[in-house]
Amino acid sequence: MGIMGTFLLLAAEANAVGSELAEGAAEGGFGLNLDILETNLINLAILIGILFYFGRKVLSNILSERKSNIATAIQEAEGRLKEAQIALSQAQEQLTQAQAEAQRIRKAAEENAQKAKEATLAKAAQDVERLKQTAAADLNTERERALAELRQRVAALALQKVESELRAGIADDVQQAIIERSIAQVGGR
Repeated sequence: MGIMGTFLLLAAEANAVGSELAEGAAEGGFGLNLDILETNLINLAILIGILFYFGRKVLSNILSERKSNIATAIQEAEGRLKEAQIALSQAQEQLTQAQAEAQRIRKAAEENAQKAKEATLAKAAQDVERLKQTAAADLNTERERALAELRQRVAALALQKVESELRAGIADDVQQAIIERSIAQVGGR
């Protein structure tokens, strides 16, 4: 039951009691005038004044406490929002740094791969050139060896021919000319 229901109940009881007392006073006894229009208005005004005076403080305290709780909740929410924004900006900064680092690593890897490729190609070219030089040197060595062998055979054949002619009896001056020619051929080449 609310205040208004209580007030109406009290007013109804006061009216019933007032009627009984008014009947007793009319009979000649002592009585109170409990007429609702006369007496209850004063009681009602006092009651409303008391309720207003004490109720205002309670209501004011409740409202100020509620206002304080709402203000605290708003401040906490703003604090969490600021913390979230700071965390977001830090995460974005870390992402940017990670992307830059990944780009730097990728570029370094590409440069290293290019250098390795160039070094491999240069080494292969050097190896091919070295093989060509070795082959040319081997060819020159083989040719010189073949020429030396051929000279030795020519010299051996010339000596055999000279010996056979000497046995056949060539003249001394012819023999001397052949020996000098053979020596010139072996020594000149």
